Amino acid sequence: MSDKPTSDRHIAPQRKAEDTGLDGLLRPQYLADFTGQDRLKANLSILIEAAKKRSEPLDHVLFHGPPGLGKTTLAHVVANEMNVNIRITAGPAIERAGDLAAILTNLRAGDILFIDEVHRLGRAVEEILYPAMEDFMLDIVVGKGPGAKNVRLKLPKFTVIGATTRLALLTAPLRTRFGALYRMDFYDLAAIETIVLRGARILDVPIDPEGATEIALRSRGTPRVALRLLRRVRDYAQVRADGAITLVTAVAALDLLEIDNLGLDELDRRVLRAIIQKFGGGPVGLDTIGASISEESDTIMDVVEPYLLQLGFLERTARGRVATPHAYAHLGIVAPEQPNQPSLFDGNPE
Repeated sequence: MSDKPTSDRHIAPQRKAEDTGLDGLLRPQYLADFTGQDRLKANLSILIEAAKKRSEPLDHVLFHGPPGLGKTTLAHVVANEMNVNIRITAGPAIERAGDLAAILTNLRAGDILFIDEVHRLGRAVEEILYPAMEDFMLDIVVGKGPGAKNVRLKLPKFTVIGATTRLALLTAPLRTRFGALYRMDFYDLAAIETIVLRGARILDVPIDPEGATEIALRSRGTPRVALRLLRRVRDYAQVRADGAITLVTAVAALDLLEIDNLGLDELDRRVLRAIIQKFGGGPVGLDTIGASISEESDTIMDVVEPYLLQLGFLERTARGRVATPHAYAHLGIVAPEQPNQPSLFDGNPE
């Protein structure tokens, strides 16, 4: 087999075309460069070091959590730390069992197969993946009808790294085949500030600490959002200021983008207003909320809801989502008075 990759999807991270662009420059390459998620990094470093000492491939790893927290970046970091190739695909892209079989047969010993949105793998595809992950064997059916026969091919030992924003949608048989499961949480302010300052250095943009703090405050605790806002504030600074990012410049740019001081954008506010103004504060189901603002319920669940829950602006109940008094206060809407709870001694005690 030729050492040359057959496609851009199946090449080492340091050689991928995207890594020569801006995203690649901003992406940390090693654990030492990765900011935040300290407990996860400590556990992951032990996993990597142990595998390297035994000269074995890494155990299968699953990263789960809200989008934009660095699951894909960590997969590239692991590949770099292990000094192996990473081959990239996504659950929706693998439509047939044959697609996965083609990918698996092109893997080499020690390779990492990164599957984004792993919860969206089809059932037939999962059935192929089970023995591949557990026994490093590939079961394929040759022929059709009565003459069909099952052929088992031996695969080199490799590592699957999965990423998902919806852990609950992962089937139990697939979830149990991952030897290490790591949840990624929102980043604290100090970590986001460090990420913004590092990004500004890489982009060669002068930035004040106050400007970095302002961007971090409005980044929802999410590195992807922080770096996106940094690029937009850089654009604003170059067009309407002297090119440097100051507190004044950052505030003006982010206000123009309609991102408020807590990082809520127009979609977040539309969701909250719909719950409060159209449905009396809730409870109301996600599908109903989505229909009322012409937005997909999956987008609300994956992108909007996690941060609103973290802020304490939403509550999940058995009957649907409920806006909290904090949400009313943030939007400047007077919250309705809560009905008085009946006393245990009201009415007839009998």
